Amino acid sequence: FVSTGHRGGHRGGGARTALSDESLGVGIIGCGRIGQVHLDTIAGCKEATVKVVGDFFLDAAKKSAGLYGVPRAVKEASDVINDPEVDAVWICSPSQFHAAQIREAAAAGKHIFCEKPIATNLEETVEAVRYCDEKQVKLMTALQRRFDPSFDRIKAAIANDEVGTPIVVKLCSRDPAPPPFEYVKGGGGIFKDMAIHDLDMSRHLMGSEPVEVLALGSCHIDKAITELEEPTERFDTASILVKYEDGKSAIIDVCRQAPYGYDQRAEVLGTKGMVQSDNLYPNSVKKFTSTFTGNADLPFDFFMSRYKDAYRLETLSFIDSVFNEKPVAVTGYDGIMALAMAMAAGESAAQNRWVKISEVAPVVEELGLGAKQ
Repeated sequence: FVSTGHRGGHRGGGARTALSDESLGVGIIGCGRIGQVHLDTIAGCKEATVKVVGDFFLDAAKKSAGLYGVPRAVKEASDVINDPEVDAVWICSPSQFHAAQIREAAAAGKHIFCEKPIATNLEETVEAVRYCDEKQVKLMTALQRRFDPSFDRIKAAIANDEVGTPIVVKLCSRDPAPPPFEYVKGGGGIFKDMAIHDLDMSRHLMGSEPVEVLALGSCHIDKAITELEEPTERFDTASILVKYEDGKSAIIDVCRQAPYGYDQRAEVLGTKGMVQSDNLYPNSVKKFTSTFTGNADLPFDFFMSRYKDAYRLETLSFIDSVFNEKPVAVTGYDGIMALAMAMAAGESAAQNRWVKISEVAPVVEELGLGAKQ
């Protein structure tokens, strides 16, 4: 199997053969901020109806149910998955529960939209993806930046041959402020938690497979990070160089703190030209005085506001995939490759050397993924 970015299952196995009330019956696991975002989108979609929401903190589930008129609120994820009116589940729970919940949902024949990561390690990720294939259910990895209108326009410019064949991809991704240290300790580090989006985007835009990665990592914001047990997680700033097939390359810089606001920029150099996306602001107002020239306000201050449209569009994309029997736009195999790239970047930063994708994730060759060398 060669990953194309489009691999979907079909209604089969234990999945129901007809959608309830001519709409997709949805269950949402996790009523935190991202669960709320997806719930808000689905609530306004005529092709889908949220039948049940679940959260370990039952009060949170009840509150969400009340806000959006959902008939049932439960505490256990199993109760969401096994609800007879549910055709598809949105997994928005903490990362450590994803793999088990994916497996349970697939066994029940339910299609699955899962926030990244699919699992906290590569072995469980591959197992979850394979199990969904075995059970013939759809699994979509939530890498929302692929649905952002700016990134989507860059991808369209490449697909339409407006700038020729991509040669170099440049991505800048800087958060306005670092997450709490407690989150950092269990978050997988800057490569698996943050840069994984940029690594995936570089692969998406390049349209070819990565061969090896060189990453330079450092810590400038919270020195407590340097004391973490895992060497690949001791960084809050990194520069990443990805070598692709045919000598193409991606250059990525990521940082946990940019005091001026959330910074997301992209550039692709092709054989016929260049396409670029500048950082976005909440409005387009410019201010000109004797002491200041520029945007009147700071950029977006959070990924939830910057990628509001992307979150909505990825949810609608998955609904369309299930409701109309289409392949999903971002597959479990895309999730595997993104994690493999993040792992290679982490090892490279920790060991100060180039690291091949096949070195940290030999399974990609077994799956027919990765660069053909």
